[in-house]
Amino acid sequence: MKAPTAAANADDAIGVPVPHESAELHVSGEARYTDDLPELAGTLYVALGLSRHAHAHIVALDLAAVREAPGVVAVFTAADIPGENNCGPVVHDDPILADGLVQYLGQPVFAVVATSYELARRAAALAKRDDVVRYEPLEPVLTISEARALHHYVLPPQRLTRGAPAARIAQAPHRMSGEFEVGGQEQFYLEGQVAYAIPTERNGVHVYSSTQHPSEMQAVVAHMLGWPAHNVVCECRRMGGGFGGKESQSAVFACVAALASTRLSRPVKLRVDRDDDFLITGKRHDALYRYEAGFDDEGRILGLRVEIALRAGYSADLSGAVATRAVCHVDNAYFLSDVEIVALSCKTNTQSNTAFRGFGGPQGALATEVIIDGIARALGRDPLDVRMVNYYGAGERDTTPYGQRVEDNVLAALTAQLLDSSQYRARRDALAAYNAASPVLKRGIALTPVKFGISFNVEFLNQAGALVHVYRDGSVLVNHGGTEMGQGVNTKVAQVVAHVFGLPLAQVRVSATDTSKVANTSATAASTGSDLNGKAAEAAALTIRDRLAELAARTLGGEAQHVRFEHGQVHARNASMPFGALVSAAYLARVQLWSDGFYATPKIHWDASSMTGRPFYYFAYGAAVAEVVVNTLTGESKLVRADLLHDVGRSINPAIDLGQIEGGFIQGMGWLTTEALFWNRDGRLMTHAPSTYKIPAVSDTPAAFDVRLFANDNAEPTIYRSKAVGEPPLLLAFSVFLALRDALAATAPGSRRAPPLAAPATPEAMLSALDALYAERDDGTNRAASPNAGPGAGGSPADTYTTGAT
Repeated sequence: MKAPTAAANADDAIGVPVPHESAELHVSGEARYTDDLPELAGTLYVALGLSRHAHAHIVALDLAAVREAPGVVAVFTAADIPGENNCGPVVHDDPILADGLVQYLGQPVFAVVATSYELARRAAALAKRDDVVRYEPLEPVLTISEARALHHYVLPPQRLTRGAPAARIAQAPHRMSGEFEVGGQEQFYLEGQVAYAIPTERNGVHVYSSTQHPSEMQAVVAHMLGWPAHNVVCECRRMGGGFGGKESQSAVFACVAALASTRLSRPVKLRVDRDDDFLITGKRHDALYRYEAGFDDEGRILGLRVEIALRAGYSADLSGAVATRAVCHVDNAYFLSDVEIVALSCKTNTQSNTAFRGFGGPQGALATEVIIDGIARALGRDPLDVRMVNYYGAGERDTTPYGQRVEDNVLAALTAQLLDSSQYRARRDALAAYNAASPVLKRGIALTPVKFGISFNVEFLNQAGALVHVYRDGSVLVNHGGTEMGQGVNTKVAQVVAHVFGLPLAQVRVSATDTSKVANTSATAASTGSDLNGKAAEAAALTIRDRLAELAARTLGGEAQHVRFEHGQVHARNASMPFGALVSAAYLARVQLWSDGFYATPKIHWDASSMTGRPFYYFAYGAAVAEVVVNTLTGESKLVRADLLHDVGRSINPAIDLGQIEGGFIQGMGWLTTEALFWNRDGRLMTHAPSTYKIPAVSDTPAAFDVRLFANDNAEPTIYRSKAVGEPPLLLAFSVFLALRDALAATAPGSRRAPPLAAPATPEAMLSALDALYAERDDGTNRAASPNAGPGAGGSPADTYTTGAT
């Protein structure tokens, strides 16, 4: 989609694709990230000594050799932490430094402070020696299946039930049951984890952290030091990506840097390299599903039971909230009258998994998409037709399993528009003809929808604050609680404030996120950054504008409510004056030219015990058509065309929104096709660098990539009726995975079973699924896929399908 030319004036600031506020700095290399900050004289550097066992007691810790290593200034262990040795965001089960017990391979055991980064790393590497750290190994639990069998959970299971699903399944004309697996995903932010701590006067510390949640970093550092929060300031100007990986997991790095800085009274920087980042930090939760469904002749789901077993890792982190959102997204775009959903947060001796773009929503929604695909193949129908017959509708078919009405549903209209623009029906017919004539290359196509709930599913997090300062020359400075990670929240907030004052965007500047400016902020997550902080900044700006309007009315005549702020001018009755002149007059008249603003999302409520309520303020919708080609001899595949249509409400900035949709889709495609995480039998993550972990490249972007915004103002009064755009587009990539299943199905024409393909659909997984299809074709049995022989080589057992009520 070609973006219109950006306009310079403020009354054009909303809905115009102005460039990202740091775009020029990004491409010129002038943008300062935490690691780019000028280092003060005397700065020291930290490296972490990591566990070499997945589960073990620390029998002896003799760090003399580490302390005597060249350049080492100090070594810290858990015993040196003056306050609480914990950085868990919810449950206090996540030690900053291991204390007597290690629970995953790569867990930080001690911290080395040295005069250079290289010397600190060399000293920390001594953790591999038995005479430095001696362990008594314990039996680790490394897989979801093991943890599930042992009932090892970091939190109690979550269960949501509506109706009588077991009875409806038993009575249904058709039934299907099966298992499915989806892997985890590394956030792979371009800027790694980094913190720079500087001691300040009167027992204070200023922590520059690459984090999505400065207020949480402030809190955990204060708890660790045993200090009040006002002694700690956390600041973040920008991140080079976060994707959820810097929401809670930046804490260990901020804490260790602050500990060393305050104990040594020196500036201290901690920046881990990519390998250690992979080994220490958590990923997207991988999942093992078990399901059974009952359905009618059209594929309408009559009863559904789904169990989602998530790998939480060794501690709770954010797994409870991730599991809740997964449960609340199993329905995706579909009405489920009788349903039972169980989510298990399985404890394994691996990295503690955490937030990732979509925050459990993708794991929940993917289950039903896979189930519907299986239903369609069992009935010999186009999966799209089965999807559409299950869409939410009006009347009794508009309420989610957790009790929230889907009041703003636009899926039918959006799907119809995408069907027309993508020519889905004609292309499906053409692909069938192609596959019939092509013995090796097979093509597949799929259209999948998205309904994604927007809000934090923890009610109190849905709040934000902002400060707006208008200076005497008419320029404006904004500070808000959101963090900029490349997604454009600062640009959108600046557009909002410029629009309120009728100013060119160049007259508005957004400063670094700083806990000493706006306190008690929520993480920039859950796609709420622009919603929350835009509204808070608007509230502050409107307060100032009302004061200025009253002065303008007194000065120029007329009434305050009729004063207009446009094109850098202030108009009242028949007279006008420059905005800057009015501001200067306001200062002389002692009118307050700064204000705070606050916003709390209305309407939302949630009962965690019954798992019912209204957890989302509104829904964002979208759909995608993906066409793929598969080489059945090698398992290699390629996305050749993608058509995306997504609902962002009334877009504040179409350029940024289109970029988010494109990026989210490609990132989701990587999760489901190439990004395979693999742990060996010792619990060591073997895919811990770009050489072994494949994220999508530019060459993986389809040559035909049509991305459009669906015209649809938000039904709720959000900031200028816009909708969130960060997370929902990632789910559009389901279309790629299901198109791959469609291509594989073409190798077994007439089969009523879905290909047993697990995600990610790497070439190894594709070949494994093909082996199972060929075996079934040759001997007529329902054989499962080959066992997992390495990263991305696994398959999922084939569905079991029966017909006739029991």
